[in-house]
Amino acid sequence: MRVLLLSLIGLAAMGQSPDCSIAPGFVQDGKVRQFDTETLYEYMNGNSEGYFLYGFKSMTGVTCKKGGVTLIVDISTFPSPELAYGMFTGNLDPRLPTEKIGAGGQVTGRKVLFVKGQYLGEIAAEPEAEYTALLRAAAQELEKKITGTTEIPVELGWFPKERLQAGSPRLVPQSVLGLRILKRGYLAQYEEGKSFVVTEESPAAATALFSKLKERFPGGTAAQVGDEGYVTEDRYLGKMCLFRKGMRVAGYTNAASGDAAQRAGQLAARIP
Repeated sequence: MRVLLLSLIGLAAMGQSPDCSIAPGFVQDGKVRQFDTETLYEYMNGNSEGYFLYGFKSMTGVTCKKGGVTLIVDISTFPSPELAYGMFTGNLDPRLPTEKIGAGGQVTGRKVLFVKGQYLGEIAAEPEAEYTALLRAAAQELEKKITGTTEIPVELGWFPKERLQAGSPRLVPQSVLGLRILKRGYLAQYEEGKSFVVTEESPAAATALFSKLKERFPGGTAAQVGDEGYVTEDRYLGKMCLFRKGMRVAGYTNAASGDAAQRAGQLAARIP
């Protein structure tokens, strides 16, 4: 009894566990897989760095078979719904549409990816063939077994949609705009320029960060954007307008013309 209890506790600690009932007629092949930060590297053949950037905690998986078809099902756990959604958007193919599976999903002929709460679900099919309908149905069933929110991060709605490129905005887990002082935030790529939003712990922390940005990009002029803003220019980030609003530091960079302040102002107006 004690061994069973410890096994169940260990399974819960590794995240929610998938099973083969998500696809009619498929049966489990082998044991349930469990990975943590120490063991994921080998399972992913060295491609685990992206998971770690978003704070990966654990993965639980199972292999399901029916005839000559194999489904490889994995559920990864992240510290928060925001980071799980960030991992999801960071792995999307921007050329393909997304759909409502959990908080969001994308289905291709060989793989489906979706997010719900702090969990990222992945199902891959083998051998090479067209499995879109099977994968969509399996993901929809798996999503029902996972607890968590189906809401997307509110920050995504702050960015104006006009001229927004596919796949944007997305959560950048570190060094937004390539700047280490912008530790984590949302970045949107437009046809001309980029917008970003970084949330700090408090207005005071945001003020301190904004001061560092002004030191990093000197020579700017004040702009009436947010609580405080300024317009400047950089060799790499081009014409830009940076501003602080409450506990958030944001801005518009790489403006093709003199509309950096205008575009930043549109973003500021949408930030609560």
